Amino acid sequence: MQLTVKLLIAALVVLLLSCSAQAKGCKDVSSDVCYELEPLLKSSSSQFDVLQQVLKVPENFNVQILYTQIDRNLDNKVKFSHYQFGLDESHYFYPASTAKLPLSILALQWLEQQNISGLNKDTTMLTKSSRPGQTAALTDSTAETLLPSVAQYIRKILLVSDNDAYNRLYELLGQEYINNQLQQKGLTNTVINHRLSLSLPEPEQRHYNAIEFVDTTNQPILSLEARSSDTRYSNPSRPTLGKAHMANDKHISAPMDFTDKNRFSIVDYNNVLKRILFPESFSSEQLFNISEQHRQFIIRYMGLAPSSSAFPAYDEAEYPDNYAKFLLVGGVAQPIPEHLRIFNKTGWAYGHAIDGAYIVDIENNIEFLLVAVIYANENDVLNDDTYQLNEIAKPFLRQLGQLIYQYELQRPRKVAPDLSHFKNLTE
Repeated sequence: MQLTVKLLIAALVVLLLSCSAQAKGCKDVSSDVCYELEPLLKSSSSQFDVLQQVLKVPENFNVQILYTQIDRNLDNKVKFSHYQFGLDESHYFYPASTAKLPLSILALQWLEQQNISGLNKDTTMLTKSSRPGQTAALTDSTAETLLPSVAQYIRKILLVSDNDAYNRLYELLGQEYINNQLQQKGLTNTVINHRLSLSLPEPEQRHYNAIEFVDTTNQPILSLEARSSDTRYSNPSRPTLGKAHMANDKHISAPMDFTDKNRFSIVDYNNVLKRILFPESFSSEQLFNISEQHRQFIIRYMGLAPSSSAFPAYDEAEYPDNYAKFLLVGGVAQPIPEHLRIFNKTGWAYGHAIDGAYIVDIENNIEFLLVAVIYANENDVLNDDTYQLNEIAKPFLRQLGQLIYQYELQRPRKVAPDLSHFKNLTE
């Protein structure tokens, strides 16, 4: 069986590499090389049972996949080749916690732009309550200092996808800064316009708490008054999802409106990953303006297992190594093999499960990017918490990652990548 799988994958290497016709979804992927992923997906063996089940009726699951091959030349410079399935940037899906990744990077950029002595990612950040519905954050029991900071919020976001941590960075930056910066960097199919797990009216999402940064003697370094945005950053297509939804414990027989919900498309997600992992491939205008130290900080915590962190500390029984890693290793709690590094950010909400990952095998010199979304909501009712995350979504994403990984093991490369940098990055 193993030999058969290897032979099949080897044959598909030739098939995919010889493909010359661009796929219909590739119009969304810019000028990079882009082809159909369907031949590889549809050839998967019976060991990928959930993957096969979903691919029989992908339209029922709103599947979108973007797989990026990475090849290097003798100078270690990269070339990207994309393979897509179901890619449609006009088709809205709820991005859930994946939107926390660009927000985290922008928070570090904002800090650097202030150029104030004593203000850095570890500076104490005190958030106050400025309006009804807002909450204060003056302490942080997970921090070594017991005080909140941008760095600690980012750690919690990337380790376990903490919603409150995201909200604090959202309140710091505000919609105008977030969305203008994303647009300027060419991430034009992303909108970030609300806090998470806080049911506030749309206008209240445009009001931001007063915030004060203080030094170790509690003296102010920077004070931000309560602020607001006049511009309403919404989804112009006014997307709706589902055939019905729950609101205030009532069943509403109509789709749920996502006009004022976050948006983070598959292509934009892929481009955020590439900008943070391969900055040399982009112009300065397209890049997040952060230091190399901050870039490495983001990458490190994207790859760390929750139990590897001391501050914040997490119980491995509650937060296993693969807690927030769906592609390749998702599902039942399990350790991640020592030769693998998975730098990612997942999201799951309203029946959607999304993962975007840079997967590295330091033993076999393999690296690739994979971003995918699946909608696992059999009754098509939103907000009823009756989704198939464990039955369908996680197995699908795990098997998708495994299929691509097996393919990468067989794929020929002219130059073996130097991945030694990642060996100790997550230890």
